[in-house]
Amino acid sequence: MRIDVIAMGNLYAYSLLLVVFAGLVIVLASSEIGWRLGVRAEGHGGNNISALEQSLLGLMALMIGFTFAMALTRFDSRRESVLNEANAIGTTALRARLLPEPHRTEILKLLREYAQMRVDYIPSGKSFAELPTVIDRSNAIHEALWQQIKAAAAKDNNMVPTGLFIQTLNDMIDNQGKRLSALRNSIPNIVLLSLFGITAIACGFAGYASGIEPRRTRLPVYIMGGLICGVIYVILDLDRPNVGFITISQQRMIDTAFSIAAFSD
Repeated sequence: MRIDVIAMGNLYAYSLLLVVFAGLVIVLASSEIGWRLGVRAEGHGGNNISALEQSLLGLMALMIGFTFAMALTRFDSRRESVLNEANAIGTTALRARLLPEPHRTEILKLLREYAQMRVDYIPSGKSFAELPTVIDRSNAIHEALWQQIKAAAAKDNNMVPTGLFIQTLNDMIDNQGKRLSALRNSIPNIVLLSLFGITAIACGFAGYASGIEPRRTRLPVYIMGGLICGVIYVILDLDRPNVGFITISQQRMIDTAFSIAAFSD
């Protein structure tokens, strides 16, 4: 039961369009309710409502700016993690070519698979962190690479190539952890729910203020609600890698996988 409740409160368990559509319905419904109440008020309390409306709209703008900054920071972190991991894989493959046979061939084979896995998941439309089978296989390749370099170090007294490879292998493993951490570091649900709640309340007061005006009209309030939900959509899109219109380019990883595949043993 507790797991079901947690899943219901997790906005990332639902599709992006569903969340935005539900938010739009709530915001427009709040605007309509506020407008109807304003019409019934027949112009009473206009000054107080106008002050409250401006305060709530300012609070909503502050909340949107704060949440947008959070999403943009996380987006930049994820983009940088892809670049760092691709560079670490490429450097590891280059230094693997300094190792003696048969370890060089086996290590390059594992690194080809390792890089290719990161390219093959892209068309799935899912984040790398959402594919446990890929992560498990990556961890298995880590272990296989360690076993290969361990055997190479036992045979070769010259520690320069081996030491260089171990250094970059460590970096490669660390960068996978950093990338997974960046992908899983989403905007907290309480922040997103607060954003929707403040937006709904602010639009409700805007609808009320419009309803008590002598020239009553719903259209400006609906347009404002729709534009605000559009901005929220951009925020949610930024915070969901590989979903929606704003995605993180994987070209650097694709180039790395291609270059490793072109290496001759």
